[in-house]
Amino acid sequence: MELPLSENRRMKVDEFDSGKMLTHAARQAKDRNYKDFPIVDVDSHHYELESFNEILEYMTDPVMRQLAQSANAGNSKGVGVMPGGVGYQDMGGRVTRYPLRRIEKPEPGAHRDVSLTRRWMDAMGVDVAVMFPSPMLQLGLHPQVEAEVALAWAYNRWLCERVLAEEPRIRSMLYLPFNDPEASFRMVKEFAGKKGVVGFMVTSARHRPVHHNSYMKVYAAIEELGLPLAFHAGYNWNEQSMALMNKFISVHAIGFVFHNMVHMTNWVLNGIPERFPKLKVIWIESGLAWLPFMIQRLDNEYMMRSSECPALKKLPGEYITEMFYTSQPMEMPRDMSLLESTFKCIKAESQLLYSSDYPHWDFDLPSTIYDLPFLKDKAKRDILGGNACKLFKLGLGGQKLAKVA
Repeated sequence: MELPLSENRRMKVDEFDSGKMLTHAARQAKDRNYKDFPIVDVDSHHYELESFNEILEYMTDPVMRQLAQSANAGNSKGVGVMPGGVGYQDMGGRVTRYPLRRIEKPEPGAHRDVSLTRRWMDAMGVDVAVMFPSPMLQLGLHPQVEAEVALAWAYNRWLCERVLAEEPRIRSMLYLPFNDPEASFRMVKEFAGKKGVVGFMVTSARHRPVHHNSYMKVYAAIEELGLPLAFHAGYNWNEQSMALMNKFISVHAIGFVFHNMVHMTNWVLNGIPERFPKLKVIWIESGLAWLPFMIQRLDNEYMMRSSECPALKKLPGEYITEMFYTSQPMEMPRDMSLLESTFKCIKAESQLLYSSDYPHWDFDLPSTIYDLPFLKDKAKRDILGGNACKLFKLGLGGQKLAKVA
C-alpha cells in the first residue's frame, strides 16, 4: 500500500523513493516471514519509455530508427512509434507514483530499470520478478506491422543486454510481434536460451486469431524448447463494443478480460491443446472470476455442438484447468466462499501463479495470497513461488534466490 497523500506531499522531491512508498508492504513482508520461502512475481512491469532512447539504438533498420528517434525527440511518449492508448493509470491525484517516478534516483552504477525494480522487490519480499513492458502492451494494435516488429526486436535486444544480463532476480517472457508470425518464429529461435528469458509473451489486445495456421510453427518451436507461452491481457477503449462505455473503470473491468476470453475460446475449441500437448500456456492479468464462467459456458456449448470441434478429446473445461493463471487482479468477493470455489474450479494449488502487476495502480501484494483463510500453508507457498519455480525451472527449491545465486 502507498503512504497517505499527506505524507507524499511532505516528502521532498529529491527524497522520492519507491521503497519508501512501499513502507507498509515491507512491514507486511516482515510480519509474515516471507524470508522462509521464495516468492516469484509472474507479472510485474517497468515503464520502458523511460529508457526509450536506449531502446531505439537497438533498431537495425536505419529508416525506422531515424523516424522513431525523430518522433521521440524532446519527450518520452514515443509518438508515432507507440500507438496512442486511450485510458489512464492515474487516480485523479490519489496516486503520486506515476509523475514522481521519473525523478527517482537509481543506485550508483546500476541501470535505472534494474535499480528501481530491485527496490520494490526488496520492499515487497519478492525474490524473482518476471518483468514486462507497459505501453508496449498496446503495440499489437499498431497499424504498421513493421513498426511492431522493429520495436519488438529493439526492446528484446535491449532488455537482454542491459537488464536481464545484469540482474539474475529479474526474468522476462519476451514480447512476440504476433502480427508477423515469421518474425515471431525468428525471435523465438534467436532469444531462447538467453540469460533471464523464461518464455515468450503475446499481448492479447490485437485482432489476429491465435488459431491461424501461420502460428503453428511458432507454437511448435516454443513447445520443443520446453518454455511457456503467455497471453498478457490489455484493454482497447477503441474496440467497438468497449466504445459504448463512458468510464474508464468500465473499460478496465471488462476490457482486461475480453481479449483473453476471445483468444482462449479460439485456443481451446480449435484444438490447439491437443496439437501441442506439452506447451504450457499462461493467461496473465485477467483475474480469476471469468474462469468458472468460461468453463461452464464452453462445456455447455460443446456438449450441444461437439461436431464443430472434432479435435477435442475431452471437455473444453478440462483443457482450461490444465493451463496456468496469474492471480492479479484477484477479485475479492463479498462472500469468500465464491473465491474458494473459484480456486477449486481452476485447481489453483497447482495452476495459479502469484503476480503483483506492480507498479500499476491496482497491484496486489503477496499478502493477497498469504492471508487467504481457506488455503493451507503449502498451497500458499506453492502459489506464491513454488508453482512458478517448477514452471520456469528456476531451480530454487524452497530457498530464496539470494542464497543460491
